[in-house]
Amino acid sequence: MTLPTALPELANRWIRKYFSDPEAIILGLLLILGLSIVVFFGETLAPLIASIIIAYLLESPIKKLENLGCPRKLALYLVFLPFLLLLGLVFFGLIPILVAQSTNLMQELPKMLAKGQEQLLQLPELYPQLINEQQATQLLSSITQSLTGVGKNILSFSLASVSTLFSILIFLVLVPVLVFFMLKDKHHLLASLDRFMPRERKLSMQVWREMDNQIGNYIRGKFAEICIVGIASFIVFGMLGLQYAALLAFIVGLSVIIPYIGATAVTLPVAIVGFFQWGWHSDYAWLMGAYLILQILDGNVLVPWLFSEAVNLHPVAIITAILIFGGIWGFWGVFFAIPLATLVKAVITSWPKNLDEVASTPSKL
Repeated sequence: MTLPTALPELANRWIRKYFSDPEAIILGLLLILGLSIVVFFGETLAPLIASIIIAYLLESPIKKLENLGCPRKLALYLVFLPFLLLLGLVFFGLIPILVAQSTNLMQELPKMLAKGQEQLLQLPELYPQLINEQQATQLLSSITQSLTGVGKNILSFSLASVSTLFSILIFLVLVPVLVFFMLKDKHHLLASLDRFMPRERKLSMQVWREMDNQIGNYIRGKFAEICIVGIASFIVFGMLGLQYAALLAFIVGLSVIIPYIGATAVTLPVAIVGFFQWGWHSDYAWLMGAYLILQILDGNVLVPWLFSEAVNLHPVAIITAILIFGGIWGFWGVFFAIPLATLVKAVITSWPKNLDEVASTPSKL
């Protein structure tokens, strides 16, 4: 049999192997439906999707309180009220500080560049065997271009934020309300949703049970890692007297979202601000040493402790997931890259294969 005539037979055998089980077809359709909703209606349904994720995360401490004998209504308020307090602190406490420091950084940028130029041009005199005047000038030009690009991005982001202030206020009101009612009426909402789901969903529930703890543990662990690394960085930067400590600590905290890449990328702004503030001084060496210790503790102590129950994925798989999902959904795609990669792995592992039928089919090649 020639290759062109054999291709349809190969396709039929592949379909019989992986799609002969009705539950596999149902799972595939549910995945396609969920993906389509996020891709085509994600921006419109962003408050709803964010509320579902937050409600899912808050459900875990509510369950723990219920297991200790606390009534669900009381457990709901004990968890939801601190969440509201944290949300208020972020929007009315942290964000104004970050905006103010970003504005001050843009205003001080010309002075910082002038001071940095003086420091860099002194290098050929101090270390003529390592760097010459032309190399120092090129390095200064490169840093200037990088900072100019960062400044333009921050300015454009600030202008965009002003234009979307109304949307932010909607999020600030809508999301807590949706989260509250999702938690309060959880069983009623799930029962209503169950009526629209197919009965043959044993495979789908198997995949969901496998992913439930892993996704929840990962997201809660990642949120804790962001807070711990950000607060620790702010304390260290503040003790050393680094300018824009809150802004840089916030960036360092967010950098843990992207494994392997975030820590490397965020080193540049920390190093540049420290250099422009102190130059080649012992304070600068203390800053970079303390920052290095923070990154080592995060990677070797904090991450193994927080993610001991998470599924281990190969670094190539993690980076590939970040590139794919980040390209599709931007920041949130990067944040959820590892849970989504784990979901893909669980689906592939659990997907039924009709091996008996395939094995009994004689090859015609």
